[in-house]
Amino acid sequence: MSPPTQPPTSVDEILGTTRAHRAHDAPVLTARAAGLVGCTICGKVERTGVARCPRCGAQMQSRPRGGMQPVWAWFFAGLVFYIPANLYPMLITRTLGQEMASTIIGGALELIEYGSWGVGIIVLVASVGIPIGKFFAIALLALAVDNHWRMDKHRLLQLYEVVEFIGRWSMIDIFVVAVLSALVQLGFVASLSPGPAAACFASSVAFTMLSARAFDTRLIWDRIGEQSD
Repeated sequence: MSPPTQPPTSVDEILGTTRAHRAHDAPVLTARAAGLVGCTICGKVERTGVARCPRCGAQMQSRPRGGMQPVWAWFFAGLVFYIPANLYPMLITRTLGQEMASTIIGGALELIEYGSWGVGIIVLVASVGIPIGKFFAIALLALAVDNHWRMDKHRLLQLYEVVEFIGRWSMIDIFVVAVLSALVQLGFVASLSPGPAAACFASSVAFTMLSARAFDTRLIWDRIGEQSD
């Protein structure tokens, strides 16, 4: 009678067991199921239960506390601020005592009407298309994880990477307003100043970026053993 097999105790033994599973076409053994946790700062792998990374001192946890709640909290905060960002004036122009206020969409349409098609389209895409696309993408990622949708995990990860990449371009409208306000200051003749929508839009962008950062991509792989439809 052969002696009972001892479970792996070290990180190297666990990794070796994982390779053996893969070699025999068995279901993928995740780090969480193997009792491992990786540092999100330096990447060091330790057994579950280690509070601090011995290499960089960062806190080690298998999954974020609160699950998807921080993602949804930042998401709805960004959505709430995005509504007034499109209703209130983004740019206020004062010319010879007359004041004219322009919203994001209204200003972009005026640029197109005056022949500046390129600038108008860039403003529409950066200020309307990209934020709405980010809202849909973050909502899809969060719903897919919360409801355990049977979707291609690689596609979901690619979608998250796209959201992270385009996040840096979401503030282009605020940059345009800031530059114009600094350049066009002609005393009593003409002046430009940011409207109340500028603060709302900047807050919305910041909250959606925080929502994307709060999303832990490891949650996508928790059910990697299941095949997508």
